Amino acid sequence: MKPCRLLVSALLCCLVFPTLAQDRPSSETVKTALRKATEYLVSISTEGGYLWWYAPDLKERRGEGAATETQIWVQPPGTPAVGKTLLRAYEATREEAHLHAALGAANALARGQLESGGWSYVIEFDPKLRQQWAYHTDAAASAADFKSRKNTTTFDDNNTQSALTFLMTFLEVATNLPPEKLKPIQAAFDFGLSRMLDAQYPVGAWPQRFTGMPHDPAKHPIRPASIATNWPRQWPHADYGGFYTLNDNTQSDCIRTMLTAYRHTGDKRFLEAAKRGGEFLILAQLPEPQPAWAQQYNYDMQPAWARAFEPPSVCAGESGGVIRTLGRLYLETGAEKFLKPAPAFFAWLQRSQLSSNRWARLYELETNKPIYGDRDGKIHYTREEISAERQRGYAWQGSFDLPGTIAWFARIQREGREKTLAAEQRRNAPSRPSVNAVNTILNRQEADGRWANDTGVSMRQFLGNMETLTDYLLTN
Repeated sequence: MKPCRLLVSALLCCLVFPTLAQDRPSSETVKTALRKATEYLVSISTEGGYLWWYAPDLKERRGEGAATETQIWVQPPGTPAVGKTLLRAYEATREEAHLHAALGAANALARGQLESGGWSYVIEFDPKLRQQWAYHTDAAASAADFKSRKNTTTFDDNNTQSALTFLMTFLEVATNLPPEKLKPIQAAFDFGLSRMLDAQYPVGAWPQRFTGMPHDPAKHPIRPASIATNWPRQWPHADYGGFYTLNDNTQSDCIRTMLTAYRHTGDKRFLEAAKRGGEFLILAQLPEPQPAWAQQYNYDMQPAWARAFEPPSVCAGESGGVIRTLGRLYLETGAEKFLKPAPAFFAWLQRSQLSSNRWARLYELETNKPIYGDRDGKIHYTREEISAERQRGYAWQGSFDLPGTIAWFARIQREGREKTLAAEQRRNAPSRPSVNAVNTILNRQEADGRWANDTGVSMRQFLGNMETLTDYLLTN
């Protein structure tokens, strides 16, 4: 029996291992797929820019909402995210088609930059509809009525930050392009960073939205956070766009952008802005017994309402993002002050768990009870009380990656700054995708270069496929 088993094993080796070798796609096959994907993207672009979703026949298009053929989107996975993916494809293949497609995305963003320095969610290219917007490149021709146009920079949802970060990366990668092609992109980048500095409040925070008007320091005192004695239990319909906003990682994205700008330019103004942002986060930590952070603060540094379903509260998920940002600032600067808020916050997390590694999204000020919001502008104490639409609208309970945050912070304290930085550099290297994952992506690509599902072309899925193919080239 033993010789038989050996013969069977030998036969299996002969049959299986050559098949596995044949299944491994060649670099040229993957490069061809990436080239086809980029050609498809260019074919559906509007003035070089992109949306989030396209119907198979392109008759319907969407960003966060319905869009037209003359509009593109900024918020990821919109134009900056597409541009970033194209740049990585260029770095992996050195094929000019990817770089020129990324140039189209960069130019589209430059044409959509507002006089306030950043970007709205949507960019309009219809000549008549553009007249409703205060686009920076249109300013000279429209000075007479420019003040009446839409001119609100959005920092929410990594909007303006993602645009600036992409332009920065483009300028670092596209050094072989003629200077005249880079000039408008460099101008947009410089103007955007300058105005982002203007948007920062004296207390160190950024608003959710910035209209370009200077801040009055007298209206923005630098003081630690507190909880109002009689904070409103019902939505006051306040204009929250100028509030100091942590929701959707707004402050963290702004600080990260400033740090990246400092590394790119060497200009210490951006490092100082990032540090002031971190000092705001230290001030914004609420007092005991709830030493965590709120979604947004009014100008008195007190938790405030935003939308009808976003009451003033202590926020587990956003607080985890704050702690990661403070840890990042420590790694970047070596300043121990950025570590000091962590122990009290971690103790609050421990006593606020709903169950093992599970927290509420929002906790009521003072009582620390889990609360839920709805469009009626009232505070609710069970998820079942709120509408079905709002039950689906938020992850009201979860881990919010807080166990990972705790472990990451413990590693910093255990291993120290230098070892943590070295370990993070290794972890940030591209990971090698499995051959099966790459083959699945290659097999699902259609003849025209697109990947589509039953509903159409999802840009998030499309870019994910391109990133996987790019990682394959970079790690093989």
